[in-house]
Amino acid sequence: MAANGFQPVTLTVNGSDYPIMVEPRRTLVDALRHDLALTGTKKVCAMGDCGACTVIVDGRAMYSCLLLAVDCAGRAITTIEGLAHGNNLSPLQEAFVASDGFQCGFCTSGQIMSLHALLQAHPHPSDEEIARAVTGNICRCGAYANIVKAGREAAEAMARQQEA
Repeated sequence: MAANGFQPVTLTVNGSDYPIMVEPRRTLVDALRHDLALTGTKKVCAMGDCGACTVIVDGRAMYSCLLLAVDCAGRAITTIEGLAHGNNLSPLQEAFVASDGFQCGFCTSGQIMSLHALLQAHPHPSDEEIARAVTGNICRCGAYANIVKAGREAAEAMARQQEA
């Protein structure tokens, strides 16, 4: 640890390594937003209640406000910015747009990341599995029906891509 209380850590985010200096108590959400300027991950409650800060860590959806950045060294982190391919949205992001799966949009990145983890683990989920995957993500606008619809449409689109 450096004399100023900061320590070096290398975060692997969206396939790229980022060496940064952080205080040991810095959360992953703060490191992503402030140190790496990846602001798609939202910080709302800062205590694991809302799910807006959900990212994928080693293939699992996790609340980045509850993870310390130093504990994420050597782990594969995917944020909402890592889903698109250049200017092309991922099938899940496209489904959210087409299904009107958001209203204010503040919870959207967390919802998408939770569903992304589900679809990576279970490519053909039921509506119940889709709804369960986002139970930890609060949508204050109440767009849950369209969020489930977006998850279903994304799973179907991804299945069609695999068949082609």
